[in-house]
Amino acid sequence: MLSDKKTKEILEQNNLLEPAHIAQYSAEAEKKNQHLDDYLIESGAITEEILYNAVATFHNLPFVNLKEKAINQDVLFLIPEPIATTYHIIAFEKTDTSLSIAVIDPDDVQTIEFIQRKVNLPIKIFIATPGAITESAKTYHKNLETELESINQKTGSKVSVELPDKDGFKKTEDLQGMAQNIPVIRVVDTLLEYAIFEGASDIHIEPGDKSVMIRFRIDGILREVMNLPKKLQDGIVARIKILSNLKLDEHRLPQDGRFKIETKEYQISFRVSILPVFDGEKVVMRLLDEGKKMLNLEDLGLNQQALTVVKNNLAKPHGMVLVTGPTGSGKTTTLYTMMHILNTPQVNISTVEDPIEYRMPKVNQSQVNPKIEFTFARGLRALLRQDPNIIMVGEIRDSETASIAINAAMTGHLVLSTLHTNDAPTTLPRLVEMGVEPFLVASTVNMILAQRLVRKLCKHCLTSYNLSPKEMERLEKDNGINLSGLADVFAKVEGNQAAKLAISSILFFKGKGCNKCGNQGYKGRIGIYEVFEMTEEMKHLVSSGSTAQEIHEQARKQGMISILEDGFLKAKAGITSIEEVLRVSKE
Repeated sequence: MLSDKKTKEILEQNNLLEPAHIAQYSAEAEKKNQHLDDYLIESGAITEEILYNAVATFHNLPFVNLKEKAINQDVLFLIPEPIATTYHIIAFEKTDTSLSIAVIDPDDVQTIEFIQRKVNLPIKIFIATPGAITESAKTYHKNLETELESINQKTGSKVSVELPDKDGFKKTEDLQGMAQNIPVIRVVDTLLEYAIFEGASDIHIEPGDKSVMIRFRIDGILREVMNLPKKLQDGIVARIKILSNLKLDEHRLPQDGRFKIETKEYQISFRVSILPVFDGEKVVMRLLDEGKKMLNLEDLGLNQQALTVVKNNLAKPHGMVLVTGPTGSGKTTTLYTMMHILNTPQVNISTVEDPIEYRMPKVNQSQVNPKIEFTFARGLRALLRQDPNIIMVGEIRDSETASIAINAAMTGHLVLSTLHTNDAPTTLPRLVEMGVEPFLVASTVNMILAQRLVRKLCKHCLTSYNLSPKEMERLEKDNGINLSGLADVFAKVEGNQAAKLAISSILFFKGKGCNKCGNQGYKGRIGIYEVFEMTEEMKHLVSSGSTAQEIHEQARKQGMISILEDGFLKAKAGITSIEEVLRVSKE
């Protein structure tokens, strides 16, 4: 997908349309929320061939007519199908010295570099039309089916489900053979490679009645990436079981395993969960980037005020620091970032986790195992005999764990942990509900950080706008947002209360969607936070058994910025959108 700016430059440089017509079509495309190149072709103002020949001239690159090319399947499969279809790139010719690829946007340097690393050959770039690339991409499915048939005929081994045993499952020997079939290996390798390239956090392989659906979770949102023939189902699951060292002949019980992929570019650990469902076995793989550089507090997205509070409380030698939020809100990443800061040769850090997400050097990490009754509470008790300075408990789930953690914080340890609550002030009454005495909560909890993860707007397709009266009314009535209060927060954070702006005059931002972000308008994620600090006034409130509402009101008086307000601050800064903030704050 070409950017609107580049499309205008190409049209003007090649004199394809009059400037007045370019401006007119650009305005019409914006009204319909379409990219200019798509709108021009769809409306018949210009043909694909003329426009993309001009793109080739603009970039001083050759144009190729893919319809005249017979593409060898070995060349085609050098670029995984999902990358080809998502980024409009096709490999069509290979020699001993180079690989020729057809693209619509030669400025997509990241994808082109990925392909060059993969094939280890110099790349020759050609320009082609989107229609021709889409048509060529259909060959993937044809070639996969042809190859399956070819292997079946040559070897006599069927990839499709054929003779199940008396219980309805294939024999282990058959599954091992299927897992070694070239198409199965190719499909699994492609899935893993594409998931890594796209920055997916999870891969879902979901068997259906007639096909197998593949979905990736990217930036917290599940996206369907492809549907595979049903005949590949057993082979794919068997292949993943072999990689994860799981039992091939176990189909009735859930199984969990791990495997790792290491290259010069990345070191990814896959945590595998297999669950029997009606149409077969569903596989979910969590991707953990072990080679990823550890974040610092600034990278997490904390504002300056929150950052100061967090740093001050991490410097305290004992007490409790809690991180709260729903599943998938980035709590573990925040805890690991804190441990990374605290991890010095002078301290002993010990953890009890479920599961261990990342390995940290010089940190003693242990994983709970309910099968042998190694629970959080039991692990925590054992850690206290290990002379720790800092303890990290993956999650406080029950009263026993809460009680031991509180006692550890009282006896000179710094305790880091997570809890499932919607906001920071609610955490204190939750601990009391778990059976911890209010005076103990008040004297041990130093700080609570509540968080959510929002998708970041793509920098390449960012557009600004002002809220209309209708949008402001919707925000106030439907979402219960005090816009006047928000304007006060903006002025306070920016230290300019005297020049408070009306909400209607403030610029907010949206992502139109482009090739760089897979037409989503978003790329990457960042946290929005609510940081609660235990003060003397707060200790008195908690000790006297105050309600969550009373605690919340006192926190606001102390200057706490809510998750929603922090989200709107980031929306105003062009980091995320209002829609995204509302989506995650409702969770």
